[in-house]
Amino acid sequence: MAYLLGWTSAVLVGLSKTGVPGVSIPAVVLMTEAFPDNVKLSVGALLPVLLVGDLFAVAWYRHHAQWGRLVRLLPYVVLGMVPGWLLLRASEGNELRPVIGGLVLLLLGVEVCRRRFDWEHMPSRWWFTGIMGSLAGFSTLVANAAMPVMSIYLVSQGMHKQQFIGTAAWFFLILNLSKIPLYASAGMMTAGTLRFDLIAAPGALVGAVLGVYVLTRIPQRSFDALALGLAGIAAVRLVLV
Repeated sequence: MAYLLGWTSAVLVGLSKTGVPGVSIPAVVLMTEAFPDNVKLSVGALLPVLLVGDLFAVAWYRHHAQWGRLVRLLPYVVLGMVPGWLLLRASEGNELRPVIGGLVLLLLGVEVCRRRFDWEHMPSRWWFTGIMGSLAGFSTLVANAAMPVMSIYLVSQGMHKQQFIGTAAWFFLILNLSKIPLYASAGMMTAGTLRFDLIAAPGALVGAVLGVYVLTRIPQRSFDALALGLAGIAAVRLVLV
């Protein structure tokens, strides 16, 4: 059952990397269910899966990245990663479970508000970039769940779809590579999680191909609404159980 959950999570990761960002949050929650005894290991196990999706997205959309916007964002991302790292170091086992659940609920709320109020033209001010970058840094380090925040930031910059995906692809590839030594030193990436990834990670390639070639035929609004709804239910379970 754990491998099925992990593989499904990986498929959703691939989908989120190539055009359906809304399914990144359910991917996080599914991976936590694959490691019910130690949710910190689920965060570490998800990282190689994310990197597989990142590499595919970069290869497919590498020419569309808007580097100027990334450079402005990265210092604030690093700032947000500091408290996230301190939290990871201070927590053990399933102590992180309600934190991830609460963070997922917060990011779901951000994503729902973005859709409800059509946040496509947020102010291009340093404080907005700072808030988005810091929240992205914290959420990516604690739970690999920064896509809703990045979606708001990238959409607010008036990017076309290809620019959105290409910029996000490079951003998350750089960020996720930087997390490898941090997760390894915190005991979140182990021989066991890497063996798990050998089976789960190929699902990210399947999801990425589906995101490019198939999901253009499915109403994205309906698909995302279902994905976010299921993620909300699962996040409540993380907080309460």
